[in-house]
Amino acid sequence: MTNLVGTDAPLGAATREAFGDELVALGKEHAEIVVIDGDVNNSTYTNKFMKEFPDRFFNCGIAESNMIGIASGLASCGKVAFVSSFSAFLINNAYEQLRMSVAYPRLNVKCVGTHAGISIGEDGPSQMALEDVAATRALAGFVVLVPADEKSTRSAIRAAYAHDGPVYVRTGRPKAPIVYADGVEVRIGKALQVRDGIDVTLIANGLMVAAAVGAADVLARENLRARVLDMVSTKPIDEDAIAKAARETGAIVVAEEHLHAGGLGSAVAETVAATAPVPIEFVDVGDRYGESGTPEELMLHYGLTASDVVRAAKRVLDRKQTLSI
Repeated sequence: MTNLVGTDAPLGAATREAFGDELVALGKEHAEIVVIDGDVNNSTYTNKFMKEFPDRFFNCGIAESNMIGIASGLASCGKVAFVSSFSAFLINNAYEQLRMSVAYPRLNVKCVGTHAGISIGEDGPSQMALEDVAATRALAGFVVLVPADEKSTRSAIRAAYAHDGPVYVRTGRPKAPIVYADGVEVRIGKALQVRDGIDVTLIANGLMVAAAVGAADVLARENLRARVLDMVSTKPIDEDAIAKAARETGAIVVAEEHLHAGGLGSAVAETVAATAPVPIEFVDVGDRYGESGTPEELMLHYGLTASDVVRAAKRVLDRKQTLSI
């Protein structure tokens, strides 16, 4: 039986749930952590922190702009403020406050958006954050992390806490395919290499890392060796890993659960253009919003499965071959 990205990898916890668990663990270690939520704590899993530390939890209601203002005020007083809501509400509704109250003064506010991407399913387009990575990449001084599974999410939350400055962590609603074992370490500015290969490089973040791994396994059966890079740190991006992959494999596919413009694909293309130009193919949502359906139906409909990554890899390999003639 296949999972929502069309592979047989077993499912672990949702990345939003891993965030809630790690937040409690960090809260036990660091008394300066406070949590601010937009009245969706049972969905963001910040309710776990609320139960453990009620005096350090603030429910701001459905008022995201005010929520960011409160988080920035707490951070300016020396707290490390984790602020959470659905990504679509946290980023889109409060963008001006993120810009002027968090990014401009470079405060220690850690924004964790949940329910990102089309994989939220039946909730529909009003709640599907598809432009959030592009929006947060454009905020000066922001770090943007997009973890793939529960283990990398827990490490990403610790990396966000340790970083001095604003961070956006993107998490999802569904149970995520397991990519990593215990001990995975997310480092800001560094990619995680999941597979080695010399024929093509598959660069992905979030759920699409599992799709890329599945695609690499399919390609291997055809004697095509695909390198897989988990670009969990989407900003700052690992320029060295991308340039090295471009030089050594000569072709790249970028896969993300996001609009085409401004996300991981744009970041990779910027780096490749400046360092080691090679053919690139993109697997993403395109220039369109989502619709309602099951997560599996939507990932298939929008072309975000391992099979779609395989097809993109074959297209880019054809271009690589043409250019080499």
